[in-house]
Amino acid sequence: MSIAENLDKIRESIPEYVNLVAVSKTKPIADIKEAYDLGIRDFGENKVQEFLTKYEKFGNDIRWHFIGHLQVNKVKYIVGKVFLIHSLDSVKLLKELEKRYSKENLYANALIEINIGREESKSGILLENLDELLKECENCNNVKIKGLMTVIPIGDEESNKKYFSQMKNLFEKLKSMNLKNIEMKYLSMGMTGDYKTAISKGANVVRIGQGIFGKRDYSK
Repeated sequence: MSIAENLDKIRESIPEYVNLVAVSKTKPIADIKEAYDLGIRDFGENKVQEFLTKYEKFGNDIRWHFIGHLQVNKVKYIVGKVFLIHSLDSVKLLKELEKRYSKENLYANALIEINIGREESKSGILLENLDELLKECENCNNVKIKGLMTVIPIGDEESNKKYFSQMKNLFEKLKSMNLKNIEMKYLSMGMTGDYKTAISKGANVVRIGQGIFGKRDYSK
């Protein structure tokens, strides 16, 4: 199916309140342009170098979402270019974001990435380390926390529901705590294979790549 057909199908299956992020990692400029021409404005990238190449072509006409693991030494390259960072996962990264954005007198909107499945192969903060990060977030001026993100373990629908429900419960708990500088606006969870389940459990941001653009070619 074409990008246009895929987008029609996805748009029919998600409520209006859900923000669709088209994950364009490994995809060529032409594919991004096609999706842009079809009305998509939110695109997700997960490598800084690839993101910068695409940013040169589109700039801030696109709302760029940085969804991959963000290395501390790469923060300086994305300042002022990203609409939302989905992958804040450590105090160290938080402090670097605060330093770089305050230097430019800009604000970084970020989601705290939770490693809800406790997978060693995935980034994201473990729940037992979350309080420390939240305390540091409350002390920031230039990093604004806008919600949570997760990438759940691969599993069946029942295990997907379990992890998405845990994330929704955490989201609501943090919302009720009224923490300084921490707003629970976005719950980013669900990808091509499980986004409908994620939405049913409370996601209001879904990140869809292959479902829009087709399979990725990692050899390029």
